[in-house]
Amino acid sequence: MAKLEPMFVDITWGAGGTTSDLTMELASNFQQQFNLETQMHLTCTNISKESVTDALSKARSAGIRNILCLRGDPPAGQDKWQATEGGFNNAVDLVRYVKEQHGDYFGVSVAGYPEGHIDWFKGEEGADECARDDYMRDLQFLKDKVDAGADSIITQLFYDVDQYLQWVKDCREIGITVPIIPGIMPIGSYAGFFRMTGFCKTKIPQALKDGLNAVKDNEEAVKEFGVQIVTDMCRRLLDAGAPGLHIYTLNQENATIDILTNLGMLASASERKALPWRARIGNQQEDVRPIFWANRPRSYNQRTMKWGDYPSGRWGDSRSPAYGELTDYHLTQIHTGDEADRRSAYGAELSTTQDVNAMFAKFLRSEIKRLPWCVELITETNPIKFTLARICEAGMLTINSQPAVNGAPSVDAVHGWGGPGGVVYQKAYLELFCSKTMLDGIKAALPHYKSVQYSAVNAKGEFESSSKTKVTAVTWGVFPDREILQPTVVDEASFLVWKDEAFGLWNSQWKSLHADGSQSAKVLQEVHDSYYLVNIVDNDFINGNIFTFVDCALAKSSK
Repeated sequence: MAKLEPMFVDITWGAGGTTSDLTMELASNFQQQFNLETQMHLTCTNISKESVTDALSKARSAGIRNILCLRGDPPAGQDKWQATEGGFNNAVDLVRYVKEQHGDYFGVSVAGYPEGHIDWFKGEEGADECARDDYMRDLQFLKDKVDAGADSIITQLFYDVDQYLQWVKDCREIGITVPIIPGIMPIGSYAGFFRMTGFCKTKIPQALKDGLNAVKDNEEAVKEFGVQIVTDMCRRLLDAGAPGLHIYTLNQENATIDILTNLGMLASASERKALPWRARIGNQQEDVRPIFWANRPRSYNQRTMKWGDYPSGRWGDSRSPAYGELTDYHLTQIHTGDEADRRSAYGAELSTTQDVNAMFAKFLRSEIKRLPWCVELITETNPIKFTLARICEAGMLTINSQPAVNGAPSVDAVHGWGGPGGVVYQKAYLELFCSKTMLDGIKAALPHYKSVQYSAVNAKGEFESSSKTKVTAVTWGVFPDREILQPTVVDEASFLVWKDEAFGLWNSQWKSLHADGSQSAKVLQEVHDSYYLVNIVDNDFINGNIFTFVDCALAKSSK
């Protein structure tokens, strides 16, 4: 979902305050490791003022700047909500406390209910609306939350657009001026839709109800109908002036992507992409990184989280105290999938290194979902993935790559970054594991390709390189009224740090799936001990072809 470039993501607090620790952990990880602007939910249910104080302090330490203040649902097994002793009576009190303690540090959102809060519904048969007096009292309570310091309103899910538009008009008439963002829930299944709307007592327009009933026995038809009707609904909301859409994805990422695609909102994702990678959020400016962690950004973010300063403009010496220590890291902290996922993807028995080669090729052909170094193929890999698969079968096991780009628009859907008006470039790059024999082939091919450079290192740290410099830019962009940006580099010092992690994954993520002493474990240990980690850069981004170089290297290694 991060690739959709959302303005922010939400992490819920959990019904009855039951998942507060998990909420804090997830929110911190999203903010610090995924570099996504995160809005953490905070409720009044089963939580004392001291616990709220602690939660806000931890959120602030994690760099979280946005809080959604809610009263919360009753704890499990209780019909009515009751304030916790020493806690807060309602969201107004919670908003006021956040502002009193932290001023304007946190952006504070609150919930709005276009059809009235569920507490106003009397429960009579067929009573799907709250009384007018209760509706107005609910509006006044919303204004109280705004007056207490709320900066924006996010609504409960709804499907009656006319009701929402009238409610927004009513909000404005009583003096509520902050942005109001409509809450949208995609329709994933017939039963799930009616279960959720029944729980929330959401009004369902007759046309929506009839349409779903007509296809209720066809799950795919329900999804297609749901995508279309929610798309139409969102289009009406945006045309009416809604400042954005707050989508309750509920693990329905496919429906969410389909809706946003229909609205044309994903076409502009590259325009919202400031850099080729997701920059960390905070006051420190960061606009250059080594390419080696392109497929494991969480690992890089975890390593560099405590840096007091970040490279900006040009990549300096990563060994400088100003940049902390890249080696401050434990290899097992960031996994690539749990054991079941790993076993399903690449846990098959291995007889020879040829079986390892085949596993890499299967990943590139989308026959398995992940490898220890990669959890998915990025879009720009698609045009070259079958060539990469062929290289892997030959024994050069690629784990990172990028094609050459010569002057693509900065809003290009695949290669674009940096916003409108610029032009972006990149050199072809390959990173791979290979045997000593293959490495000798690479070195033998170099005299025939003057624009190509390589660096190689094995698990023991034996390093060699044809590069004449310590740092080579492999991605850069030219933009109006700005200096040339070079956000991605190949850096010798960082490469030597990355090799520990890259080699470590052979054992911690792959060999660990097999019994000690098994043939599979022996094969993987052989690769770990004898192979080299190699990066190859073709500096000719105009006429070069890194794959003809690789084919030459393969040919020479087979002689």
